[in-house]
Amino acid sequence: MEDTVAVQLNRALVIGGGFSGLSAAIMLARAGMAVDLIEKSQNWTMDGAGISLGSATLRALSTLGVLDRFLADGYGGDGTDVRAPSGAPITQFPTPRLVAPDIPGNGAIMRPTLGRILAGAMAAAGVKSRLGVTAHNLDDDGEGVNVTFSNGGRDRYDLVVGADGIHSTTRRQLFPDSPVPRFSGQGAWRAVVPRPADVVRTTVWIGAPAKVGVNPISQHEMYLFVNEAKTFSDRVPDAELLPRLRALIEPFTDPLLKSVRSALGERSLVFYRPMDNLLVPRPWHRGRVVLIGDAVHATTPHLAAGAGIGIEDAIVLAEELATASTLDSGLTAFEDRRWERCRMVVENSARLGELEAAPGTEEAFTQLQAESMRALAQPI
Repeated sequence: MEDTVAVQLNRALVIGGGFSGLSAAIMLARAGMAVDLIEKSQNWTMDGAGISLGSATLRALSTLGVLDRFLADGYGGDGTDVRAPSGAPITQFPTPRLVAPDIPGNGAIMRPTLGRILAGAMAAAGVKSRLGVTAHNLDDDGEGVNVTFSNGGRDRYDLVVGADGIHSTTRRQLFPDSPVPRFSGQGAWRAVVPRPADVVRTTVWIGAPAKVGVNPISQHEMYLFVNEAKTFSDRVPDAELLPRLRALIEPFTDPLLKSVRSALGERSLVFYRPMDNLLVPRPWHRGRVVLIGDAVHATTPHLAAGAGIGIEDAIVLAEELATASTLDSGLTAFEDRRWERCRMVVENSARLGELEAAPGTEEAFTQLQAESMRALAQPI
């Protein structure tokens, strides 16, 4: 029997400089490809405040080689406490230590900080990046992809990875009839407040119209997250952000949340956005162009796994291409490994959002969350 020869891919373009795109650039460069990355923004600043990361995402960051930086600049903890609005305990979810016995089971960090960590690892891997640039046209002739850029430049690649988010222009070029993002019925509020010394893990409050939670992001700060039930997708004027967030927390009588409400101020980096989700049916590739991350499976944050499954996409993509005999078989194998896991995260997160604001569904909520977290702990 003849040995299988892996497909030869020398040059790759990654479109999008979010967590998925940065991770794909790192992994493909480490696999020996010359990688270019373009990002439409003029800088690496990620919007938003904190981001929660589950144990599976910490495992993915370990594979990328940046977990030490995450733990130094963010916060690692164990377990998730679930409370009633009064503060009465409902349950606690264990978070298995998937990386190593001495590495916490979950954590959180400021989104811009995680972006800087990944951008630094990308540069160290030898990736060439260009900011303020988009891909205007992708011409796949079967042997390569000729790319025309917004700055007038042109180049040719063996592989193009579309990691340009939930509103992906690459997806629209590749699959013009694909689904569009759907409003989930909730809005996401985020803010940063001082961390009391006794808040050492993620804590969430359910059983009220809004779900509220806090998560440490450093030794001195934590971020506040609130999922608000909404009947329509909206935007909130800057002047209304702080008073409206305070009002959402006011009905909770837990002393901890009362202190959080008092701590909210002009420097709390209050942020709001409607929550959308998206699940694009397979295939996620056409010819030499493949989509990853939010471009094909954007999720609401209920399982703290949206960024994680995008980073996992990058890892699996590089692994499958390293052993595939053809590009198409490698991209198909990538989709085979990713579809069910990503589908579970998108659909279960959407269901958790429905259960959060429905009175009397606390047991169903905690059961589905526990089942989902067990599934996320499985190997990728």
